[in-house]
Formats: sequence, C-alpha cells, structure tokens
Amino acid sequence: MTTRNSTPNSVRIVSLFPELLGVGGVQEAGRQTAAALDEIASAKSWATSFLSLNDPIGLQSFGVDERKISLHGFGRSKLRFVYSVMGQALKNTTLVLAAHPNLALPASWMKHFSPGLKMVVMSHGIEVWQPLSSRRRIALCAADLVLAPSRDTAQKLANVQGVSREKVLRLAWPVSSNFLRWANAPGDLPLPEKFPRGQVVLTVGRWAASERYKGADKLISAVASLRKNFPDLHLVAVGGGDDLPRLQKQVSELSVVERVHFLEGISRQELAACYAHADVFALPSTGEGFGIVFLEAMAFRKPIVGAARGGATDLIREGVNGLLVPPHDPEQLAQALDRLLRDGRLRAEMGLRGGEIVRREYGFEAFRSGLENILAECGLDSGLPA
Repeated sequence: MTTRNSTPNSVRIVSLFPELLGVGGVQEAGRQTAAALDEIASAKSWATSFLSLNDPIGLQSFGVDERKISLHGFGRSKLRFVYSVMGQALKNTTLVLAAHPNLALPASWMKHFSPGLKMVVMSHGIEVWQPLSSRRRIALCAADLVLAPSRDTAQKLANVQGVSREKVLRLAWPVSSNFLRWANAPGDLPLPEKFPRGQVVLTVGRWAASERYKGADKLISAVASLRKNFPDLHLVAVGGGDDLPRLQKQVSELSVVERVHFLEGISRQELAACYAHADVFALPSTGEGFGIVFLEAMAFRKPIVGAARGGATDLIREGVNGLLVPPHDPEQLAQALDRLLRDGRLRAEMGLRGGEIVRREYGFEAFRSGLENILAECGLDSGLPA
C-alpha cells in the first residue's frame, strides 16, 4: 500500500519526491530517505504516504535492503500530482517533507491550507547554487527546516536563496547498505564483459549535455596524456546520457578508443563489481552538492579524486582518503592520477582510510538516526506539532 495506517490523532507524514525509481544521486538519496522514514514510522506506528511526481502512474514499489516500500507515481502529470498533494492537506497530516527544493511550492500550499502543518524541505546541491524563481524561493524560505547534505550546500541555501541560517540543518546522505555488504564480499559480483584488464580509473555519472560539469571530458584528456607512462591504463565511464556522442568523438580524436570504455545500462551489482576491480575512482565534477558515488567508491576502499569545489570537499579529505584538484584543470587532474597509479601502497592506505570513514560516518543507521532527530525537532517525537 502507498499509505501506512495509524491510529486516529497520531503522526501522519506525507513525503513528496521528484522520482524514486530512476537512476541518479537524487533518486538514490530519495530511496534512502523513504526507507529511513518507513523504518521510523513502523517503529512508532505513524502513518506515511510517499508521492512521486515522475514515476509511472499508480502504485509502485522498490526495495531497500529487506524493506519493501510502496509509493504512488503520477507519470509526470503535475496537475494530478498537485491535486493529490492538496488532498493530503485535508487528511490531518502532521508533516510534509519535500525531497527537492522544486517541490517546496506544493508543500507550501499544503501548509497554507493546514497552518499547523510542519514543512521540511530537502536540498541536494547545484539546484540551489543559483537563485530559484521568486515563488519557489518564497516557498523554500517558508519551510520550518531545510536540510542540506554538505556544508557547501548549506551555505548556498543561506547566501543564495536567503533561507534563515537557523532553519538550515546538515544531513549527509548515506551509502547503500547493499554496497557495504557487496564491498565486504566482492568475490561473487558479476563483472561486465566489457570491463578491461589492466590499471583502471573508474568514473560514474549521468553523461548529459546539461551536466557537463561532471568533467568526463577532463578525465578523457587526462587519461590520454598518461597513456605513454601507463601502457595498460584504461578509463571506465559508467552511465548514459545525451552527451555520449560528444565524449565518444573526443575519444576518437585523441586516439584512445582502446583506452576508454563506456558502460551503459548495467545493474547495481555490476556497478559494484566495477568499483571492486578499479584502482582509482575519479569524478572531477564542479557541480556536486554531495556525491554518493564517492561514498560507494570509499565503501570498496578505493582512493578518490575530485575537484575542490562543492560537496566533494566534505567527502574527500586531502591526502587522507583521496586527492582534490583545482576545478577545470586537466593537467592537475592528470598529475593526481599519475601519483596514485604509480604508488600502490598509497592507493591502499587511502582506500583503507576511506573505507573506515564511510563505515563510521555515512552508514544508513547514522542517517536514520539523524532524520529521526530532525523529526523530533519538529515535535513529532510526542506526536504533536512543536
């Protein structure tokens, strides 16, 4: 069922998501959030409803670990979505959680029709780096609390969007428990057939023209410059998108067709196997609000390389679990990769430290506990709005 039942007058949480069944960091963060809410609500006999704008119409479900979670999708129909959201405002809802700043507006409409309703908005990163439209910004600032996964995103919420600093709380996304289990026993993971032999730099992302900030082209240039020093070096780029033709053209022009491998449509277990068999993970993105893929690489005890900008600076501790390079600088990127590829001991040490960090600080239990504390700040621990 989409809604978990509760006794009369108990807590009822409605959560609005842009998408839960798709691929990407926002979707993965949404799934982890839904799983945490479902677990908290189950323990406290609260009611929950999960509404997802862009997922297929009707009742859908997905699994996180052993937990099956149901949602109601709206097939990208904004009209149907808003109609359902407004109906939720009339059902004694205690709190609405908007899992993206763009959904703050319908959440604020719920709050308007139910003034006692608490409103929490989750942000991710680059979507709040530039001023939102006035309506969306007003709705965002009307929230009781706004959550940010990194210090950089928290600063952007205050400095760019004008959200009161007292309302902004940091809640880092967790690594998937499945990834941690797979990382602890990687031997049986299915490796994609096209995964190359030799030294491998792995990158993972959505290669879309609208997201060129992820820096796949910079990685291709870096690998091309290193090919003479590392005869068996390969770059594996996992993900699809409408920017692939441009990247493939760049690969051809640099004569590294045999060195760069694009893997599309692989399973999560196959992706996990890619992490397990890579030597270095790199994503020189200049637009990450956080970067769950860094956590996934850390789970597999791989050293990570990223641009010194955005949320990556929370996750990559220079010289500890990876290396930070200046944004938009293929030469410095190549030097960082060169350093790691030459030094197996350094790779192992950084990988081990990263594995320790992710298990200590970014597990699901820490995330669930943090979210439960945030709900308590809204007065939900007593079952009554604060």
